[in-house]
Amino acid sequence: MSLNTLSIKTPLIKTSSISIKKLALSAIAITSMVIGYPAMANADADDSNTAAAKALNSHLANTKTMMAHFTQTTSGNSKSLSAGKFSGSMSIKRPNKFRWETKSPSEQLVVANGSYLWIYDKDLAQATKQNVDSQIGNTPALLLSGDPAKIADNFTITQPVDGKNYFKLTPKSDNASFKDMTISFSGGKPTMMVLNDNLGQTTKITFSGVLLNSKVGDGLFNFTPPKDVDVISQ
Repeated sequence: MSLNTLSIKTPLIKTSSISIKKLALSAIAITSMVIGYPAMANADADDSNTAAAKALNSHLANTKTMMAHFTQTTSGNSKSLSAGKFSGSMSIKRPNKFRWETKSPSEQLVVANGSYLWIYDKDLAQATKQNVDSQIGNTPALLLSGDPAKIADNFTITQPVDGKNYFKLTPKSDNASFKDMTISFSGGKPTMMVLNDNLGQTTKITFSGVLLNSKVGDGLFNFTPPKDVDVISQ
């Protein structure tokens, strides 16, 4: 499995839901950067000592949980994903837990409790369940789960403007599913993230009402499919 590819299998479903699913998964890939990712073999130790990597780490190191509302827009030339605007709420908790809930224009839930990842489409009455194995923890989907000091192992980190609180991260892997991502901070909180993928699409997420290190119960990251929902295990 590629370290920078979101390894989530998507079942064959209606086209309208596919667009929302892709948006939800790309959003998780971006927002996961907020908290960092698992320790890995440090093949490029020098990178972790760069000023940009240290500065990014200073923003992320003390974040244990995050809750926020989001607005997400995606645009680009790809025929596989039409431009659109989505909104909802998200929660992240170390280790290996996140919840991304799209509420408009339709309801979609992607949630991981550290053992399983669920994708629930209310309109289709369909839920997909996948194991969160040791490898998926190295993907952008679970960058939230571990040591932010290790981000430089897999990304080249730069500050396009010295002293400004935004950072550009470019995957070192040739198999990455995206070209780069940018994260911006204000007052010590993440405010915006932008991902440019390899299909010419740009996904922008703006956060509001950000709460860091509030108490977040583990139950928020569990999911039990409602009655009469089709469950697909992968």
